[in-house]
Amino acid sequence: MLNGDNLSSILGWISLVCWIVVYSPQVYENYCLQSGEGLSVLFVIIWLLGDLTNLAGALLGGLLPTVILLALYYTTCDLILLCQIYYYRYKSHRLSSRDGGEGQGERTPLIRGEGRPHEEVLGGKILAIRYACALAFIVSVGTLASWITSEDINDDDANLHNPVEGTKRWWAIQVLGWSSALLFLGARVPQIFKNFKTRCEGLSPALFFYAIFGNTTYALSICAKSMDKKYLIKNGGWLAGSALTVFLDIFVLFQFSYYRYTDDTRSSG
Repeated sequence: MLNGDNLSSILGWISLVCWIVVYSPQVYENYCLQSGEGLSVLFVIIWLLGDLTNLAGALLGGLLPTVILLALYYTTCDLILLCQIYYYRYKSHRLSSRDGGEGQGERTPLIRGEGRPHEEVLGGKILAIRYACALAFIVSVGTLASWITSEDINDDDANLHNPVEGTKRWWAIQVLGWSSALLFLGARVPQIFKNFKTRCEGLSPALFFYAIFGNTTYALSICAKSMDKKYLIKNGGWLAGSALTVFLDIFVLFQFSYYRYTDDTRSSG
């Protein structure tokens, strides 16, 4: 029978699989465009700081090596995005300098239609089918991973969310948890303002789509484990960081939809 612990495990693994693939669409988008100007540099840097606090929490909490490696993976992906931004900016500057033009800066708007990835020109129904299939794959892999590891779960293992309450280690992990929540929330703000200038050019909607699904399943995994008040307070930083960023990511997807609609209206008119 599916109890709270099993449901929490399934949701947690689904979230984990989702976060493993979340960076891929944006990395691919940057490669196709040969530009990272769709991303706000502040967005990536603050996101990187949030992942670093998570890594510090994993190390302080004495979590399993696999969890620490995943935290390192997230940090590495952030650094890859930063490297793409500055590498393509440097490449663009070299080409424009050779041609006697100006280099492309962060505020330079992307030109619509140049080297855009295939998903940008696909219809809404095809995109919906693509995302539905991707989510089905993520849910299947996450559920399978939860089933495989279910017998290896040991409640006595060191856990980031269950340190001895009131100790210095407990307070340090709480500070890290709330700090990461504030950083993840703050990271979206410069990206949202940048989208008003670039009309979401060069930004992959899949990045935020998977982030929404990953954060939602992670928050639900915490709630499925227990709705006890003390337990929720202990996990408040991670719960708030996951749940609140969903609303900002939904706003970013709204920006995508709005700008696509207005551009389609202009082209058809």
